[in-house]
Amino acid sequence: MKKLCMAILMALPAWPLAAQKIKADLLVHSATIIDVRSGQLITGKAFAIRNDSILAVFDAGQRNRYDAATVIDAKGKYAVPGLWDAHIHFGGGDSLAHENKNLLPLFLAHGITAVRDCAADISHFVLQWRDSINNGTLQGPTIFTSGPKLEGYKSVWKGDIEIGTTAELHHALDSLRQLNVDFIKITDNTLQPALYLESIREARKRGYVISGHVPYAIPMKQIVDAGIGSIEHITYLLKAGSSEEENISAQVAAGQLKGRDLSQRITDTYNRESALKMYRYMAQHGTAVTPTLSLGHLLAYFDEHDPRKDAYLQYIGKGLQKTYEGRVNNILKHDAAAIAARKAAFIKSASVLPVLQEAGVKILAGTDAGYLNSYTYPGLGLHTELALMVQYGLTPLQALQASVINAPEFLGKKSYGSIAAGKKADILLLNANPLKDITNTQKIDAVITKGIFLNRRQLDGLLATTAEKTAKGI
Repeated sequence: MKKLCMAILMALPAWPLAAQKIKADLLVHSATIIDVRSGQLITGKAFAIRNDSILAVFDAGQRNRYDAATVIDAKGKYAVPGLWDAHIHFGGGDSLAHENKNLLPLFLAHGITAVRDCAADISHFVLQWRDSINNGTLQGPTIFTSGPKLEGYKSVWKGDIEIGTTAELHHALDSLRQLNVDFIKITDNTLQPALYLESIREARKRGYVISGHVPYAIPMKQIVDAGIGSIEHITYLLKAGSSEEENISAQVAAGQLKGRDLSQRITDTYNRESALKMYRYMAQHGTAVTPTLSLGHLLAYFDEHDPRKDAYLQYIGKGLQKTYEGRVNNILKHDAAAIAARKAAFIKSASVLPVLQEAGVKILAGTDAGYLNSYTYPGLGLHTELALMVQYGLTPLQALQASVINAPEFLGKKSYGSIAAGKKADILLLNANPLKDITNTQKIDAVITKGIFLNRRQLDGLLATTAEKTAKGI
């Protein structure tokens, strides 16, 4: 009987360690993981990735439980979720579509694994790129796009959907649903104030989150009450902080206040107490702000740094560079007084940033990079934006949160924002701690995008290929 039992035991399948191992595509160990929500530095951990998601985060000593195709020793590195640029533009017309497409690798090479495209005139291409990136046939950041934005008749921007009636608004929203856009963008250059508010309300009814510029003829409270999700560009927030905002809005609506007089009135009547009250109201209603400091700073200080010889231009197509000329040509005409005035105006608007943060407004990190917006570079520009956010009042952690947490949360994308089981495998490995110095976001050792590991050599290869295509005009 004893021999029979032994024979049966020997016939049973063994329980080798290999059979217990969990399959993974990638395993990274020994990095310091940064919890961007709390600022905590987490050591002694490893994380495993399968396909485009994080499978698990666990004690590094348990890594032999995993059978990973690739194992990365990240000792001395800092792991953070992939960066988001929450305000970019692909545009310039169909003839520049190839130049825009060539920008996609620049984002990945600079650690930006997702972007929010805020409308232009080549939406049909952008929607194709979005879907191709999602299905793995094109390399680039995950794209969330508004498609063409809503405007009034005779808009100054090409590619807009122009509306002037409620019926046209409904038709426009129907067409955007057919395009399967990710959010709605609305601007007010020629769109009538009443229809602007109606557009926000109707888009909200359909389940969309809305981003936009804001008309000076409408008090901020009405815009917030209508349901706007985010206000693009910090300059609009100065008027919202005026102690005379309602009166200013009424005078603008009546055609009695405009141009320099309007700007001066807003500046003169901005009041911190009034601002905090309105900004807290915005925060309570979930209205976010994308400051886009970069372009304003660049134009304000153009006399101190002329970017027209920047080395980074080797990655930007000649056609896109041509679109930069309009803004630059205007500021080159400025005399000393105008230069001083534009710097003062920028500093005033940037001073709003810490007040927004104090009030609890969700701030999104976005650059306005793309065509028209002179020298706000796709890729590198987000690191400039983060540095400016810190320079003008945020902590490095708050700046990172604006990109890594607030940007995806704005779109309701809950699978981003942290290095945790079930989250998207979009991760940066940095050579230095960005919580000590925000410019350390530029010290990128590797990027993981949709679970694919790109080392420094491969990232440099993306840059080299882009430069080569740009030089050849292809």
